[in-house]
Amino acid sequence: MAISFSGTTKAEICRVFPQKKCCALAECFGILLYCNSFGAKGIRIITESREFAINLPKLFRKAFGIAFDVFPDENSGGKHVFLVNDEAKLATIMSAYGFDLHDTLALHVNLPIVEDDCCKMSFLRGAFLAGGSVTDPAKGYHMEITTTHKSVARETDLLLREILEFSPKVAERNGALVLYIKQSELISDFLTYLGAPIAAMGIMEARLEKELNNKVNRRCNCDDANTSKVVEAAQEQLAAIKILRERGLVSKLPIKIQQAIEAREQNPEASLTELAGMMVPAITKPAMNHRLKKMVEIAKEAAQ
Repeated sequence: MAISFSGTTKAEICRVFPQKKCCALAECFGILLYCNSFGAKGIRIITESREFAINLPKLFRKAFGIAFDVFPDENSGGKHVFLVNDEAKLATIMSAYGFDLHDTLALHVNLPIVEDDCCKMSFLRGAFLAGGSVTDPAKGYHMEITTTHKSVARETDLLLREILEFSPKVAERNGALVLYIKQSELISDFLTYLGAPIAAMGIMEARLEKELNNKVNRRCNCDDANTSKVVEAAQEQLAAIKILRERGLVSKLPIKIQQAIEAREQNPEASLTELAGMMVPAITKPAMNHRLKKMVEIAKEAAQ
């Protein structure tokens, strides 16, 4: 099965593993606050990213010194499920973030965990890996991260505004809060910050290609419109010449207009610029246009 753009982006992000424990804690914090379930009853993390699934056990060992209670089934059909049910392990994880397992939990972003710049980045990496996705830029520009915790969404919004100086839009979907971005430049900046410059470049290349295609289409449409105008004008001029010929008026016209009539008759598809160059001496395009317009006016008067 082909890997999605979102999948390749997460694979690229997973190539950088946090070297410091504080960063591992911060990345796990982002994962837990944006994963499927994180609370006193247990932790459930589900992902379709093979690279993320490989990194998760190592991250938890580095951050907490513990292992998952349930690892993915080899026959899981693409979805990798990790569970922590052991109360002692849950207490260790909760304590690392300043939470008490036995209190009513209102989860939020504990600011001391993301105090350093490296930890801010690690937190957002974890949030995107667990709860994020990005659309293939060939189809559109959309990146989002989803959490069921309102305080977490609000505080992540503030974090993004502080670090990258932009605030994502917020929407509610099936009881969860979705932080999303639809501007290609902001998505590219965010992915670059997370450590996925190749994916970010893919978005900018797709944008440039779309802009180029749009320019080409506009130019073609403009050229088609101009060609249609030239053809219509030439047909009008040829019809006017026919009237003047039938009434024997061509020889009575000024020499300059007679030259214009002859040039148009012999070159029915020529542009005004090309006809102007055929005059002796050569004249400008506006001057040629004036002669032909004058000829058409005379023909209309003769036809009345």
